[in-house]
Amino acid sequence: MKDKVFLDSNVIIYAYSNSELEKQRQSRSIFEQYENINISNQVINEVANILFKKFKLNSFEAETTILQINDMSNIFNLTLAIQIKAIRIKKDYNLQFYDALIVATALENNCTILYSVDMQDSLVVENRLTIINPFKEKNEK
Repeated sequence: MKDKVFLDSNVIIYAYSNSELEKQRQSRSIFEQYENINISNQVINEVANILFKKFKLNSFEAETTILQINDMSNIFNLTLAIQIKAIRIKKDYNLQFYDALIVATALENNCTILYSVDMQDSLVVENRLTIINPFKEKNEK
């Protein structure tokens, strides 16, 4: 597909979760649909935290998982410009700051789709980035 996609940490977590198999399947299908998956080092940090706290992985298991995610995605670093942009996006779109950082990183790296569970489905930011909840039922709209 030609869209450049960015993933929020929650979508990645579902790809590794064994408790909700349908969401696991849907998350994994995103990785299969797109040649290049984009994330930020913030997403890596959030995923690592959940691997330790929720999944109770040990350090070796968490490191192995993070390296696997690294192999499947492009990881972008946060910059001061992205942080400033996030502050503006937070205000303009009424987002939580850490969500605004995800959005700003996606925009800064020319992504057109952001898959996220936590943000408003179908929200279009700066006429360039559409937020999609991959788990939202089609008939809920």
